[in-house]
Amino acid sequence: MVFAPPQRLVRALGETAPDGDDWLEKLPEAARQAVELRELTVERVQVPGGRSSLVVLVRRPDGTPAVLKLAPPRARPESERAALAHWGGTGAVQLVEPFTTEGVLLLERLHPDVSVRSLPEAKALLEAAGTLRRLWVEPPADEGAHVFETVAERTGRQAEAMRATAAGFAEVAVLVDAAVAAREELLADPPEQRLLHGTFRQSKVLAGERMPWLAVGPDPVVGECAFDLARLVRDRVEDLIASPAGAATTRRRVKRLAESLDVDQERLRGWTLFRAVESGVRALRVGRGKDAELLLEFAGWL
Repeated sequence: MVFAPPQRLVRALGETAPDGDDWLEKLPEAARQAVELRELTVERVQVPGGRSSLVVLVRRPDGTPAVLKLAPPRARPESERAALAHWGGTGAVQLVEPFTTEGVLLLERLHPDVSVRSLPEAKALLEAAGTLRRLWVEPPADEGAHVFETVAERTGRQAEAMRATAAGFAEVAVLVDAAVAAREELLADPPEQRLLHGTFRQSKVLAGERMPWLAVGPDPVVGECAFDLARLVRDRVEDLIASPAGAATTRRRVKRLAESLDVDQERLRGWTLFRAVESGVRALRVGRGKDAELLLEFAGWL
């Protein structure tokens, strides 16, 4: 079988590495070797797939369905492996990896085409929030043993990139200043340190067999829970922007999610602002103007 990467993956990797690298060139052979090593039977490449990895639906030698995932180093696959191992299947997809190959994960098969995003909005938010709560556990006790970034480290890099981009786009400078100021205030006194999913949203919660809904695709980070919940606040942002009541709906959503997950409402608002501005500025930087416009308008409501 030819393991051709989906165009969505090719475009996304082009945005994160505009000068290119050789991971995509090596991907077909790496996938072939991973399949042979594990004696897997390939069903198909998942399309459109994700923005950071190749996902292949396979069967193990005993016929059990599984997912083979290959990701480049900049997607931090070893951090994902460590987080999934630490969660042990509680709230998240399980590792079923008999081998440890860098950049390759073998996972239990969920229903790849059924996410909570398929539910009505209110029900989707409820189910997604319940799944997220199960992931918020203490990080590994030995700080030197885990491979997870902290929220401070990740957002520090992001803040630098935001400032650099804002220098060339004067229209976003005010929002960038507000987002960076919010970050500094939030990091001054974080209420807890938990292992977080890092990139949680409705499309990252798939239907499963062991449990109705399980999270996939973490980019784990250690920090406060409000940071993790912030990305969920802006789910279906295109619908919010299209609605005359979008701003009011967003504020109600912040309040409802904060109360349902025992998160401070103002801290959630602050991280929602930072993450929306960061995503919007990044979209602007790589030429996705429509996405940038939606995200920055949303951020202005906060």
